[in-house]
Amino acid sequence: MQSYQLIRSKRKTLSLQIDKNAQLLVRAPMRLSVKKIEDFVNEKQKWIQEKQAEITSKIPPKQNYENGNKYLFLGKSYPLQYVESGDPLAFNGQSFQFNHQYDGYNAFHWFYKKEFIETAVPILNQLAEKYTLNYQKVRFKAQKTRWGSCSASNNINLNYLLIMAPISVIEAVIAHELAHIKHKNHSKDFYQLLDSMISTRKQTDIWLKDNGQQLHNL
Repeated sequence: MQSYQLIRSKRKTLSLQIDKNAQLLVRAPMRLSVKKIEDFVNEKQKWIQEKQAEITSKIPPKQNYENGNKYLFLGKSYPLQYVESGDPLAFNGQSFQFNHQYDGYNAFHWFYKKEFIETAVPILNQLAEKYTLNYQKVRFKAQKTRWGSCSASNNINLNYLLIMAPISVIEAVIAHELAHIKHKNHSKDFYQLLDSMISTRKQTDIWLKDNGQQLHNL
């Protein structure tokens, strides 16, 4: 039997979804029997397998932090070079300098978070001041499902893995969350404000759709 995650709710119909990790999600009415759910899943096996194969083919392999491997930084890929001392990870403009006495995964997260804060905070403050969008706090986290968020109390969260994206993408995500300070939805007014702040929204959406998986693949 195909493994799946079952999500019940006050819906009337069954639906299937394949997530970005190629896992099957089944959405079902509250009281529908397990047998009917599994019969439905079995009927849709061909579709499920085709979709899982399509998504799996796009998931890049996990990193092993070997000398010469390439990693994204501000939209471009640079090779990794082993060094024997210094910070866990540094960047000299042409390559990453990795002190391989450290764990590669933690070294990259440390470096990316540090660099993202240095890059994002001036952009955030400049846009907030220019458009009078006053946020309360800003937090930087590596999130699997969101690039950013703005709470009801105007606290902003930003995904520091965005440091791998071009600067135009970083600017657009920051502008998006700041615009939510004035409009807590995705209404026409929200997008009018966002488009007045940044001109690259559509290109940003395309870039993140095409490359977003790589940003989660450290």
